Amino acid sequence: MTSGRSSLMRATSTAPFPALTLLPALLLTATLAACGRKADVAAPGAAAPAGAASAVAQTVGVVPVVQADVPITVEASGTVTALQSVDLRAQTTSTVAQVLVKDGQSVKRGELLFRFDDRADRAALEKARAQLARDRASAADLERQLKRARELVAQNFIAQSAVDTAQANLDAALGLLRSDEAAVQAAQVTLGYNALRAPISGRAGIVSVFPGSLVQASATAAPLVNIAQLDPISIAFSLPETQLGALLDATRAGPLAVEALAASPASAGLPRAAAAKGRVTVVDNLVDTATGTIKVKAEFDNKAQALWPGQYVRVRMTLRTLKGATVIPQVAVILRGNERFVYVVAPDDTARLVPVQVRAGMGEQAVVEGLQPGQQVVVDGKQNLRPGTPVRLQAPVVKPGGIAASAASVAGAQSASEAAPGASR
Repeated sequence: MTSGRSSLMRATSTAPFPALTLLPALLLTATLAACGRKADVAAPGAAAPAGAASAVAQTVGVVPVVQADVPITVEASGTVTALQSVDLRAQTTSTVAQVLVKDGQSVKRGELLFRFDDRADRAALEKARAQLARDRASAADLERQLKRARELVAQNFIAQSAVDTAQANLDAALGLLRSDEAAVQAAQVTLGYNALRAPISGRAGIVSVFPGSLVQASATAAPLVNIAQLDPISIAFSLPETQLGALLDATRAGPLAVEALAASPASAGLPRAAAAKGRVTVVDNLVDTATGTIKVKAEFDNKAQALWPGQYVRVRMTLRTLKGATVIPQVAVILRGNERFVYVVAPDDTARLVPVQVRAGMGEQAVVEGLQPGQQVVVDGKQNLRPGTPVRLQAPVVKPGGIAASAASVAGAQSASEAAPGASR
């Protein structure tokens, strides 16, 4: 019984030794397998640089960065307004006797335009003059009576009170005489209302009355005609309050030039009118808190009468000029969130992504910082590029206008020379 138990214990104690003997062999096999996998992974990676080096070059249109003086301009919508505009209304109740002005006629200041029936006013003037003549005769008689009373009181024939009474009567007569003279002047003024003259020089509008029409002295009555001054003329427009500082600085530096251009008649097949030249005359003294804008007025010479009161126009003016600014086409700028980038052709003919800061935009052009004049920026085909992509240059498909136009022509000439036989990139 004891020998059997000991045999069992020996068998149990020696059973783990074969497993411990196999453990190193298993670890060695796993290590060799891992090394084999690493070698397999490393082999394709080693061929990657060769594949990148053999990538196909992308054809791109480029424009050189230029340095130029760039005017900073602002545009706004404006309305043409006459410097002076007058609605003529009657100042007396009467009937129209003559209409001496025609629709659309150019008139001079003081020119007679209308005559009204003045017979009643002439009669009133004659009556006032007659009253004046009568009271003037009475005053002369009272003056003679005062003179006689003074002579008599000197001789002690009458009392001094008689002289005082004569003096009072004469003073009252002289006062009445001055009243009569004022009545004559008032009658003359009323009579003058029957002849209506042009208060300013300008162009007459449409006449609304005819001979025989009844007119009345009323501020709410329809005007007989309107006269507007056309030369010079003004344009009123508004600018954002963010431009107020630059606007005031420009006006303090001297006369601020303004250009005005009427709405394009392209739909009518007519040529666009030339821009009118003017200058800013006034900047309003307050900002409109409801709209956040400031009102501005500019004055224009209008001898050709190209601008018309009430007309809608576009106004453009230069607030300042950036000296020696770096300019590229707007299409070259790549937007990525709040950042801006451009692709630049590196010396090894690969695309390089360069961050830039856009300082101002002028239509098709942009003023940027972060580039050097003469660098080639990509404007066409940049969607196919990644940093380090080989590129082949050509002239841009769409010629950029404005400041960089000359630069585009230079780039086109350069790419043409590079495309000549023997000039492979």
